[in-house]
Order: sequence, then C-alpha cells, then structure tokens
Amino acid sequence: MPTYNPPLRDMQFVMHELFKVSDDLKTIPKYSDIDAATINAVLEEAGKFASEVAFPLNVSGDAEGCKLDPVTHEVKTPAGFKAAYQKYVEGGWPALSCDPAFGGQGLPLVINQCFYEMLNSANQAWTMYPGLTHGAYAALHTHGTDEQKATYLHKMTSGEWTGTMCLTEPHCGTDLGLMRTKAEPQPDGTYKITGNKIFISAGEHDMAANIIHLVLARLPDAPPGIKGVSLFIVPKFNVNKDGSLGARNGIYCGGLEHKMGIHGNATAQIVIDGAIGTLVGQPNKGMQGMFVMMNAARLGVGNQSLGLTEVAYQNALAYAKDRIQMRSLSGPKAKDKPADPIIVHPDVRKMLLTAKAYAEGGRALAIYCAVLLDKDHNHPDEKVRKDSGEMLSMLTPIVKAFLTDNGHISTNACMQVFGGHGFIKEWGMEQFVRDNRINMIYEGTNTIQSLDLLGRKILGNNGATLKKFGKLVAALVEEEGVNEKMAEFINPIAFLGDKMTKFTTELGFKGFQNPDEVGAAAVDYLRVAGHLVFGYFWARMAQVALREIAAGNTDPFYQAKLQTARFYFAKLFPETATLMLTARAGSKVLLDTDLALA
Repeated sequence: MPTYNPPLRDMQFVMHELFKVSDDLKTIPKYSDIDAATINAVLEEAGKFASEVAFPLNVSGDAEGCKLDPVTHEVKTPAGFKAAYQKYVEGGWPALSCDPAFGGQGLPLVINQCFYEMLNSANQAWTMYPGLTHGAYAALHTHGTDEQKATYLHKMTSGEWTGTMCLTEPHCGTDLGLMRTKAEPQPDGTYKITGNKIFISAGEHDMAANIIHLVLARLPDAPPGIKGVSLFIVPKFNVNKDGSLGARNGIYCGGLEHKMGIHGNATAQIVIDGAIGTLVGQPNKGMQGMFVMMNAARLGVGNQSLGLTEVAYQNALAYAKDRIQMRSLSGPKAKDKPADPIIVHPDVRKMLLTAKAYAEGGRALAIYCAVLLDKDHNHPDEKVRKDSGEMLSMLTPIVKAFLTDNGHISTNACMQVFGGHGFIKEWGMEQFVRDNRINMIYEGTNTIQSLDLLGRKILGNNGATLKKFGKLVAALVEEEGVNEKMAEFINPIAFLGDKMTKFTTELGFKGFQNPDEVGAAAVDYLRVAGHLVFGYFWARMAQVALREIAAGNTDPFYQAKLQTARFYFAKLFPETATLMLTARAGSKVLLDTDLALA
C-alpha cells in the first residue's frame, strides 16, 4: 500500500526563503497580520487532514467507484467519502480563503493552494468535490448579484453546498460556441433551462445537501457562436426566499462515465429538463463569469498533477531504497546483502530525480502564481493588480499544461521504478498514472492551452508579458553573472532567455503568413516556455541554497536542493534545444500528409 507525507519543509522553503511570501502579504491590508508562523501552523494541520483523512480513502475509493441509482438519479460515493467531507466541513476547511463577508476565514489564496496540493496527493478524486466549489464560489463572488451572493455564497463557504461547472455537451466538446442548451425567460425573471451536459465532475453525489450548478446556455435571441452564451445558476434543489431548500429542480444525473481513472469522483452526464435557473451577469456575456471558474480550474488541474507527482515520487523513492536487485556497475554497495538496492543504478536515480525536480519546480511555480492571484484580487495599488493579473494570465496555461505533462512523465517514471510491481494494483502506483492522465485532457486539452499561450497570451500582445518575465530572468543573470558557483544555473537560462525573443518573433512572423504555423509549433513552444520559467525558479532556489551553505548552514536540505538543481539543468532543461528545432519544422510536414493519413 502506498504512503504519503506532506512536503511541509519544501513548502516552507518556497514560501519563506525563496519568495518571502509574508513580505508580499504585508503590502495587502487584509493580509498584513499573516506571518510565517501562522502559515506554517495552518499547513501543518492541513497536512494532517490530507494524510490522515483523505489519503486512506484513495485506494478503496478507486476500487469501489461511484454508483448511480437509475430510478432516483442519486449517486452514492465510495465508502468513507461522505464522512471525510463532513470532517472537512467541521474543520472549517472550505472557508479557508473565502471572504469573511460570507463566513470565510479570509486567509490568503496561497495557503489554500498548498492545502490543495496536499489534498491532491492524498486523493485527487475526493478533492475534486470540494475543489470545484471554489471555482463556482469565485465566479459568483465576482459576477453574481447581491441577492445571488446572499443566497448561495454562505452555504458554499461553509461547505454545506458544493458547486460544479456545466460546459461540455456531447457534440461540441471544447468548442462552446456550438452548444445547444436553451434558456427560456419566464415571467418571474427566472429562466427555464433545457439541454444535456457531459463530463461534469462531481456533478451528482451524496456528500452535501445541495449542488449549485453553473450552466452555460443560450437565450432565444442569442447571436451565434461564443458571443451568444449566457451563464445561469441551476441548483439541484431550488432555494426558498428564507434560504431553505425547496423542490427538486429539473437537473439530474442521467449516467456516470466509466473512466480510466479518478473512479471515486462522479463524472456525470447531466440532463437538464426545464430546470429553473437565474442569470449570472449580463445576457450573452456568460463566458466572462465562466472564465473566472475556468481559470481557477486550470490552475487547480496543474495543482492536481503536482500533487500526484509528489506522492508518486515519495513512494518510488522508498521502494528504490528497499528493493534489492543486481549489483552496482561500479561494484557492490550493500556488501552485507545478496544484491544492491536499486537506487544505486544511474537510470533509477534519473527517474527519481526527474519526478523530484518536476515536483519542486512545479511547487515553486504554483505558489508564485497563487501569490500573483492574491495580489491581483486584493492589492491596494492598481498597477500591482494589473501587472500581477497580466503575468498570471500568461503563466496559467503553463501551469495547466506543463505541470500536467510533467505529471505524466513523472508518474510513469515512478511506476517504472517499481518494475513489474508498478503494474500491480496493490502498490498504488498504477492508480497515480491513471488518475493523472485526465489532467492533460480536461479544462482545455494541453494543445488548447498551448494555442492560448502562443496565440493569445504571447503573440496577442506582441510578447509584452513575455518580455516582463524576461526582465526577471535578466535581473537574476545580472545579479549572479560573475558568481562562478552559480554559472551552471545562470548560463542555461541566460542562453535561453536570449534565444526566446528571436524564437517567438520568428514563429509570430510565420503565423502571420499562415496561422497553421502557430498550431504546428504551439505545443513545443509551451514546453520551451515552461522550462524557461522552471529554469528561472530553479536558479533562484540554487541561489538560496548556496547562500545558506556559504553562511555555514549544515542542514542537508540545502545540499539536496542544489543537487536537484544540477540534475534539472543537466538532464531536463536541455530538452529545449530539441523543442525549438521541432517547433521551427513548420506545418508542412504535418498538413501535407493526406496520403499518409488516408
């Protein structure tokens, strides 16, 4: 059976030593009294919940799955899920980063980010039930009316009610402009919603008293395409004026998907049969509200793979230290045993270090983005808010796609460490691989994230935001350029930083002549950008470690960080050279292939 230990020490390193998060929070009045001790205390308790309550249900929840009653349309979640959710609610965890005006604790989003990393390591399928509620809460908090906020946000903050996002339809997938769900205005100001949605995570369950569905639909006079989509609140149970639950609404689960992974989460086919809904925001402007939820979900999905990368690494490392097989090529290392632990073999170490480097680099990026989100929402300086939002917008597709691709690489590598035992259920490794696989697909496939990054976020503003990140890289290069001990970390990012502008300009020029060139290069481009971002953070982590070691700190944590940084730059970062070649190869070799694909 797998095990899990919350990576509190590394979280503390990233927040307090690398980014000095408390200093940023002090510039935001509502967070000015949040110090490192407070953050550490909350996360220590959060780690206990993740490891002691959610994690023990991961394997059993995968084996049992969810069960739909075809008569009542009710879904029963795996044994223990409902009780664990009640403990989550009783502990006040849903309210952690929510607005105090609606019963929230008002803590920074960065704390919630770290908590959810641990929950995703512990049990991704279970975590999706409360996790989606945060996105629905954010959409209503931003775009809901005062009446809608008063009706729904208190209950969502407390965890009494959960939320979903209902976008996808069977015929259109990600192309939301093709959706057919209809919303007919009623005399009382409500709308009658009719249609079908698929792939709705946590779309039906027995863990909360009500489920607040945010549904995209079309008004009768809506213009075609994405510009004719509106957003509606469609609760499972209608809500009376006094806040009590009323009659069952006409929205129900018509079936559950049989999936590769996340078996403990109910991925529902939702039938909407004349359900009562209320409009969120302006007519035909539904994507504004839904994008709040979608962007939160994209950051959350990256966090899911970060969590799975961490737990897979922990288990593969423990196994590699314990499993004996063959002798080291350079001579026996465990002379008292008939064979050496497999951790002595170079390629086993390569697989372990790949997962470790991607987990720790991903954690730095995820925490950095959470701080940007806190500043974007709450900083008193309008320029800081604008700059933070702009940087976050560029980094969001990287978080979603780069972290989930890396999660795929890492969980597969960790399963490989186990050899044949990794393919067997009892060790838990194959579940991490299966559960992670969906993360590359939902909330916009990684190809769509890549098109968003290159086409909209980079070329859409002529590389302005990329240049701002490039200035961060350049400042670090300037600061450490003459430090020989930093050369192995600085030189690679300085080289790539110089090449990135020319690389981007070249792709932009080709894309202007033929848009398919952007489509052909985008996936490779995102991965290059991901390594530039990771390289910057790994260089900064190495900088902190070197300074601590130079100051006489003998904690092996810093030497370990330095060794992992060296591995990342030697074995993973050089992938960028190949990716730039393949990105430049163009669209002809892909599109001039009618005979090959006949």
